[in-house]
Amino acid sequence: MPEPDLYRNRDFIPNFDAIMAETETRSREVAARNRMERDIPYGSGPRQNFDLVFPSRDVSDAPLHIFIHGGYWRAGSKDAHTLVAEPVLAVGGICALVGYGLMPSTRLGDIVAQVRAAACHIAALAPQIGADQKRITASGHSAGAHLASLLAAQAPGDTTPPLLPNIKALLLVSGIYDLSGIPDSFLKDEARMTPKEAADWSPLQASHRPGPHRIITHGQNETRPFHDQAKAFAALVNEQGASQGTYRCEPARNHLDIVLDLADPTAPLGQTLADLVAGEESHR
Repeated sequence: MPEPDLYRNRDFIPNFDAIMAETETRSREVAARNRMERDIPYGSGPRQNFDLVFPSRDVSDAPLHIFIHGGYWRAGSKDAHTLVAEPVLAVGGICALVGYGLMPSTRLGDIVAQVRAAACHIAALAPQIGADQKRITASGHSAGAHLASLLAAQAPGDTTPPLLPNIKALLLVSGIYDLSGIPDSFLKDEARMTPKEAADWSPLQASHRPGPHRIITHGQNETRPFHDQAKAFAALVNEQGASQGTYRCEPARNHLDIVLDLADPTAPLGQTLADLVAGEESHR
């Protein structure tokens, strides 16, 4: 029998489709009961836009949080992840949910550039929307965690120092930090990532900017690459002296239901996100 593909999460999550459906349902519910501005452009592409979710009361100098969705760079949407705004709103913050072009029609280096451009655009917009430019944090899930990590790093694929936003802290959930296994994975025909792209944009080969506190986590029930790479990435940022890299593992969570916890202000991971946004990073 062929070896299982440890990146194909569907094979390891029996209720995969049900969790995806719940994530989208909860996102629609959060969108329906909160004030939002949708599809604000930061570039010319059809997916180069972001949504803003605002707390119920008027704010000034509010914390601002940027979330980047996953989908292995070739799927997913910001609209299906509005639920992540819940812990941000709970502490009076504004949440920005970023869209970006997808592989294979958009190449990985361009996706990295788009997400960086989006974050810089959102940071520049902060005073106009009642947010504090000194209180910007970011998070991402899966491929989104990979992209979020490069908001504070220079990767081998960067031929010149990139323009990066001033991020205070990062919460990286179930990320892929060594991309070398992706070109020959089940994504071979879906993303068409080349070995050079994998080498150019692997965070484990990058130089990480000092300053932001990085919380790196994954689910206990995820496959081995997600465990190993999270530990390696936390060790790397600590070795580089980039910042304190806090490693953690979410008990009894898999690659999908961890997002439901991230979006729940009463769950430990959702509390961590709320603390991060409020400026009280949790080490729970």
